[in-house]
Amino acid sequence: MNNSAVFMQVRLASRRLPGKALLPLAGKTVIAHAMLSLAELPVDRHVLLTDEESAPALEREATACGYELFVGNPNDVLHRYCAAAERYGVRQIIRATGDNPLTSCAMARQAMQLQECRNADYAGILDTPYGTGVEVINAAALTDLNERTADRYDREHVSPGLYRRPDHYRIVTRSAPASLRMPELRVTLDTPADYEYISEVYRQLYQGRPIELAELIGYGHRHHQHSA
Repeated sequence: MNNSAVFMQVRLASRRLPGKALLPLAGKTVIAHAMLSLAELPVDRHVLLTDEESAPALEREATACGYELFVGNPNDVLHRYCAAAERYGVRQIIRATGDNPLTSCAMARQAMQLQECRNADYAGILDTPYGTGVEVINAAALTDLNERTADRYDREHVSPGLYRRPDHYRIVTRSAPASLRMPELRVTLDTPADYEYISEVYRQLYQGRPIELAELIGYGHRHHQHSA
């Protein structure tokens, strides 16, 4: 790989569900499941990106899952990503978030291949359950965006600054295979209701390894659809 890295962002100061990354889930924490979901991805390094306030509580979790810990700007997440890319000399960023314990490693591999094959500044696989995907970003494009935008939304959410400028950045997406499409299924963790639903998914499906996307979609078809 060409200096590739998983950069997983996480903070503990959530308004709707404080400390959600450290909530228990099937014998581990939410953030541990999120990190382990991408542990087998063929990259040069795995890094947890956080802020100074959250770092002490996350350091042990990161180390246990084979992740390095990078402490950066608490509110300017775009700057945090660019500073981490510079620190580690990364060219390809696999952007993931710590509130998605069911991130699909298989779809991340596809997104990486898509980004590489099409020399994209931004690549993603669409239509999987909400909370299972990643974004693959060219670090040089992100650095360019960091210098270009003062938009608060861009700086907080990172990637919209790229795909809202398709005339400037090369944006490539494609749909997941038909059997793995279920965009109406929500498995990101943002509210107590999300936590209740995801906890039940893990009670039903978890067998000591990351839950495969096909297993999750099978569960989604068998059970009532979850909505925010």
